[in-house]
Amino acid sequence: MSTSDESHHERELGGQLLASVSRSFYLTLKALPKELREPISLAYLLARTADTIADTAAVSAGVRIECLDDFEALVHGGGEEVRHRLAARIAGEFTSSQTDEAERRLMERFTDGLAWLGTMDGAALKAIRQVLARIIHGQRLDIRRFPADGTLRALSSEAELDEYTWLVAGCVGEFWTEMCAVEKPECFEQGTDVEAMKALGARFGKGLQLINILRDIGEDLRDGRCYLPGMAVEEVLRDSRVLEPLWQHGLGVCRGHLAAGLEYVCRIADGKLRYATALPLLIGVKTLARMEAAPWPKKLEGVKVSRIDIGLILAEAVIACRSAEGVTRLCQRLA
Repeated sequence: MSTSDESHHERELGGQLLASVSRSFYLTLKALPKELREPISLAYLLARTADTIADTAAVSAGVRIECLDDFEALVHGGGEEVRHRLAARIAGEFTSSQTDEAERRLMERFTDGLAWLGTMDGAALKAIRQVLARIIHGQRLDIRRFPADGTLRALSSEAELDEYTWLVAGCVGEFWTEMCAVEKPECFEQGTDVEAMKALGARFGKGLQLINILRDIGEDLRDGRCYLPGMAVEEVLRDSRVLEPLWQHGLGVCRGHLAAGLEYVCRIADGKLRYATALPLLIGVKTLARMEAAPWPKKLEGVKVSRIDIGLILAEAVIACRSAEGVTRLCQRLA
């Protein structure tokens, strides 16, 4: 892509900074057709900014919620008083608390992300604001449910888990579909119903978030969070292996969502977009297979695919994504 195809903000923020905070998802963002790359990259950068605010445990829960409120207000066009208040709090409490260098830079440049948002208009601006409002609502819920006070807490029901995965990821699948329909309406197979695609996209996003929950089960337990409902906290504290049946149930739900994700990918007619959309699905399927094969102690440590695995998936996907049948075969083999 030539430099003229990029906005100033995309060049400044959508390169190294975005790559440093998005990890493997950056591969998807850079593979997107140019019509979609800027709005989706911007939405992701702003969501990661909110996520860093929400996850900075060194700052009190009350302050994090107030800062998320201010950040959401600024996303919706809040005034200078809100901007100055949030800038002072981020500089004074959040930036120095980051142990990750990429997240520290993200905090330092949060106003640049808002300036980039200021260049958006029309349907893209409306959709970005909507998806961020939903994500930030999910982050506030998470802070309130898990206040990081040293006490282990768990979600109380499947409905709470489904709500959380939709708020922080499922709604992103809907946003992705809206952007495709607006910016590249010919990208889906002829006759495809956009609302049906949004429903599949929501399940796709929830599946990807469930992978994170299943993968991070041990880390979350150590941090006082259990996203798998259905077990008394006292039993989990005595022996975390009581969670294994719930983990397996979550695996089944996740597989169902990823099957919807595969159907979503197969309905995309544009080859470049099919490739970009398939990458998180293929990496997710591989991660799920690795996690399922691991013994419980290894699950608690956290199972990830290697860079070599990701490199192989990227290479194979170039050929496989030329057709829906090719994606399906590769997905089945990775599983």
